[in-house]
Amino acid sequence: MKLASLQIVYNFFLFFQNLILGATDTTSVTLTWALSLLLNHRNVLKKAQKELHIHIGSKRQVKESDLKNLVYLQAILKEAMRLYPAGPLSVRQKSREDCTISGYHVPAGTRLLFNLWKIHRDPSVWSEPCEFRPERFLTTHKDFYVRGHNFEYMPFSSGRRICPGVSFGLQVAQLTLASLLHGFDLETPFDETVDMREGMGLMINKLSPLHVLLSPRLSASVYGA
Repeated sequence: MKLASLQIVYNFFLFFQNLILGATDTTSVTLTWALSLLLNHRNVLKKAQKELHIHIGSKRQVKESDLKNLVYLQAILKEAMRLYPAGPLSVRQKSREDCTISGYHVPAGTRLLFNLWKIHRDPSVWSEPCEFRPERFLTTHKDFYVRGHNFEYMPFSSGRRICPGVSFGLQVAQLTLASLLHGFDLETPFDETVDMREGMGLMINKLSPLHVLLSPRLSASVYGA
């Protein structure tokens, strides 16, 4: 095989490696925050389990085809990604010309960084911006999508530089969260409140590990036992 062909194969390998690893890393961070929020808001957790019982029942496991019907669960994930975007900074292309933003002069060629954490908590856009309220994505912000159509909400960035693993990551997150909430009751050790402090890094991880106690909600046959 020629060197040029090997380089093409290698580039494809790197692309798909970054696609899968990027999606799985951010998905695990998102699920950790979503579960933490639910454990601190048991009323939301119970409401999500009620939706799962209505659409799926207790005789089978969650299927991928069920996800479109789980609108409240989708709202929970949207709200978790609003409060704790896995990647808090979005790196954009350089500015093409001189411009002024909020009184600041930005020369042409400046590399732009967007603070998604701050944007997602803007009180001029979000009422009670620091509160966990999934219902907002079913009412006042029901037209806000995770793919960056609205610049007030960009958990995966937007435009040509949107995360390439957005579809895969979102589908995995929805199916995993739905399966956990449908199949198990969740508790914290000694019924403690989950510590919501954030760590430092390129991704917003929890400062302390999440400890969860799981107990089955379904019969053993449903789990394949």
